[in-house]
Amino acid sequence: MNASDRTPADLLRSALAADPARPLVTFYDDATGERVELSVATFANWVAKTANLLQGELSAAPGDRLALLLPAHWQTAVWLLACSSVGVTVELGGDPADADLVVAGPETLEAGLACSGERIALSLAPLGRRFPAPPAGYADYAVEVPSQGDRFAPFVPVDPEAPALVVDGTERSGAQLVEQARVDAAELGLAPGSRLLSGLGYDTWQGLSAGLYAPLATGGSVVLCRNLDRLAPEALEKRMESERVTHSAA
Repeated sequence: MNASDRTPADLLRSALAADPARPLVTFYDDATGERVELSVATFANWVAKTANLLQGELSAAPGDRLALLLPAHWQTAVWLLACSSVGVTVELGGDPADADLVVAGPETLEAGLACSGERIALSLAPLGRRFPAPPAGYADYAVEVPSQGDRFAPFVPVDPEAPALVVDGTERSGAQLVEQARVDAAELGLAPGSRLLSGLGYDTWQGLSAGLYAPLATGGSVVLCRNLDRLAPEALEKRMESERVTHSAA
């Protein structure tokens, strides 16, 4: 990756320029049997569409704060990079009442209603399906995002030193996030082409780093597993073999 990358969005652009066809995020949900694999190009397309939704339809701007009330999921990873692209600060599990926008899943819809700003709901159903009917007080992400543009350009350049992420009560700028992700990647022994399996949640920095940022920072990829505790040990071994996993943070 480029040493000049200073935000997560920069890391994604470098990954796209280097090898758009390689896998970036492979997601499993062992409660539903879902498996989704996103190449760098496909993931970047989702990020661009979501960033356009944020900046255009939702009128989000640098400095706005978004409460992200979602579990470890491929769509959560998309929202993290979309917010970085716009310059919106993400608060993982943040208080919706103090946020400018909220993004919620099926289990956090009620809590998200405390946000007085724009509210987006994700069904988190396999294949990114929409809700049968949009939840009251929310716009359905699966309805809103498909029509958004496939290319994104911020109205205002993103400041790498501005707050980008709040998790575990710690606020990090984009530059600090990228620097820490590189440190973590080195400690994990990741290198270009590494394939890291993570069963950790996105409610801690360790889970976010292993489940997205550290592999992205080193030209690797992640096998992100939700509800991994439901998988038998022998099935986990088969998954690690079939997915060519080189490192594990489960």
